[in-house]
Order: sequence, then C-alpha cells, then structure tokens
Amino acid sequence: MIKRLVQACEGFPDLRTGKNSVYELADVGMSAFSVFFTQSPSFLAHQRDMKLRKGRSNAESLFHLSELPSDNQIRNLLDPVSPEYLQGVYRHIFLGLEGTDILKRRRSFANQLLVAIDGTEYFSSKAIQCENCSHRELNNGKTNYFHSALTPVIVQPGNETVISLEPEFIVPQDGHEKQDCEIQAAKRWVEKWGDFYARRGVTILGDDLFSRTPFCQALKDKHFHFVLVCKPDSHSHLYQTVAFLAANGVLGTKTVRRWAGKYAQISTYRYANKLPLSGEADALTVNWCEVTVTREDTGEQLYKNAFVTDFEVTDTTVEAIVRDGRARWKVENENNNVLKTKGYHIEHNFGHGSQHLASLLLSLNLLAFLFHTVLDLVDEQYRAIRQALGTRRRFFQDVEALLRYFQFENWDEVLTFMFKGLELDTG
Repeated sequence: MIKRLVQACEGFPDLRTGKNSVYELADVGMSAFSVFFTQSPSFLAHQRDMKLRKGRSNAESLFHLSELPSDNQIRNLLDPVSPEYLQGVYRHIFLGLEGTDILKRRRSFANQLLVAIDGTEYFSSKAIQCENCSHRELNNGKTNYFHSALTPVIVQPGNETVISLEPEFIVPQDGHEKQDCEIQAAKRWVEKWGDFYARRGVTILGDDLFSRTPFCQALKDKHFHFVLVCKPDSHSHLYQTVAFLAANGVLGTKTVRRWAGKYAQISTYRYANKLPLSGEADALTVNWCEVTVTREDTGEQLYKNAFVTDFEVTDTTVEAIVRDGRARWKVENENNNVLKTKGYHIEHNFGHGSQHLASLLLSLNLLAFLFHTVLDLVDEQYRAIRQALGTRRRFFQDVEALLRYFQFENWDEVLTFMFKGLELDTG
C-alpha cells in the first residue's frame, strides 16, 4: 500500500518554475501522509533529529522518503494538487481485498456489498476561506466557512469495521443548501464509480436525504441496488398510499419475537411493493418496508424506521432488507465519528491553502484510516497488538515513542518488536 501511494504522489503535477525544486513531490506527499498514519504531529521533527543522530531515519525506511520538507513547504507545494491524484490508491486496495475472503464474508442480502454514503464536514472557520469553501450565515450575522465531503464506506450489519472508498468533495457550486450539495456530490460519485462497483454487486445505503426520484433513478441507471431511509414528512404521497393500503387490509405484515437478554423484543414489519415515490404522473415506483421494535413487557417503542428499495419485499426478505438498511448508521458511527474523535481529528485545520490543500490533506488522512483498517483485517500481529493495547490512542502513543527512539528497516520489524515486547501469541 505504501508503494502504491508513493507512485500516486510521484504523479502529482509539479507547477514550480526555475530552480525552486529541492524536494520531490513524492517526498512532500508522503511526508504529509506519514504524520496522519502515525497520528504524530511531531513525527517529521523527530525524524530530522534521528537523521542527525543516526544517519538514517524511519521516514526513509518506512515511508520511502528521501528528503524531509518543513510543514510550510509541505503546505505550499501540495496546495495546487487535486485529491483526484490519490483516487487510484482506493481502487488498488479494493482490488487487493477483492481477491481475499474479507470482502466475500462481507456480502449481505442478495450477495451484495453494502456501501453507506453520508456527508461530513472537515474544516470550519469564521476567518479563513478559499474559493472551494461553502458558507453559512450565522445568527449573530457572521459567516461560517466550511468544507465537507461525501465519505462512502463498505459496511456490514454486526461488524464494527468499515472500509473506505473514494470520497467525493462537496463544493459551493452545488448550491448553498447542504442537502442540495450533498445530493449533487452523491450523484457525481455514482457517475464516476458506478460502472466499477455496481457490476461487483453493491447496494447503496443512505438517509432520507437520498430517497428522492433523481438520485434513485441515477442508482438504477448504473445498476446499483438501494435501501434508503424514507420518512413520512418528506414523502407524503407515498405514505398516503401506505395508509390507503393499510386501511384496506392489503399491506404486508410480519411480527417477530426475539429475546434481548432481559426482555423480549417484538419487531413488527409492514411492507408493500410498487408504490409511487412521489405524486408526479411519471413517478418512479419503489418498494417500501417499515419496522417498529417494542419491548414486550412494557410496550415501550425502542426503534422505528422505514426504507424504500428496489428489492422485492416479502415475508421472506423483509427482515434481511431492514437489517441491511439499518446498517446505514455505521457510516456516521464507525467512520465519521472515529475520524473526528479517535485521533484522526479531521475537523482540525491541518492547512487550508487557497486551492486544494484542505481536501488533499483530508484525502491523505482518510487513506491513513483505510491503511489502518486493512492492516487490522489482514495482519495478525497488528490485530493482536491493537487488541492488547486497547485504545487507538495507546497504540499510536507507543508507535510514536518507538519511531522516535529506534530506527527500523521496515514495518514488519516495528510490529514484531511490539508483538514480542507485549509477549503476545496469535495461537
């Protein structure tokens, strides 16, 4: 993965003129990535000190760096580079995982991979802005400038690990309302990557924002399946139809009782097929299902949600479809929340620039998260070390200390050192 990322950084456009070319852009890109991967803001400073003391540093051996530019040089040289130059790394990793059982075991209803989509902000300021900033007017009269992106991830019910796919950046040209911007970014993602992912069997999951005719039609045009949240207040015509069917006793229903440890839960499903998504004459027809979960002993409602889908909903399929639809929240909890609170600090201003710097640095941060995820999936030593140390923070504190004081020739040496030091046994 490191080698493939180096190749991507080598492809960065070099807009420098004259003799101002001390640093190769591959070194600049990998220097930024090394900070995100180690989750150590001081990593490059530590490696400069190690180079002086030992004649060689971990930045060279672990990240293939020849020279170590300063933070300001990194920001200045990366500002003109579009994050599109990193997209091939996601494809490389996906294809690598596709040849293993990792993705095969993640397939869900109808043998599909589930891809959840959601937008998240990664920069916010009342003073700093660029032409790619979106903005909102605050109640106090001031303007808040921000960047946001769509962050698709492969999810699986019952699995806490998500696998990041290519992000799509939300830009102000999409409109001033967050909803308009997010949908337009989602459409671009579908157009860019639909041919590649859809033929591999992918179901798109999303919140109520996405269950609109134009986006659903875009998914169908690319042969994606979908299970999207559908709320009554934003789909009044569809729910009028549901109410009519229920009143006439022709709405499909199913009830399932499950023991939840201390009490039983009653899941009540309702469903119908071939309903108009809107009140327009040529409205797209979709299939609809709803689940309401209550405590059997008290009658307390624990959960309620509804979805539209292109899968036929029957007594046999409704539970699986709803289960997959509920996995949508993982893009918020296991992805966006982890990126914001577990060391990646994506809302921190690592550098804004005037062109692409903020979005490129986010891309490198997302790739660091993806690299860690893949290591956890495929490397037994890495997984055992992470489990033994408990939190991400403790793991990366240990990595920071080791890379500051010891020089390693490769990542296998780092992991073996930690594995033996913790006296672990993978069995």
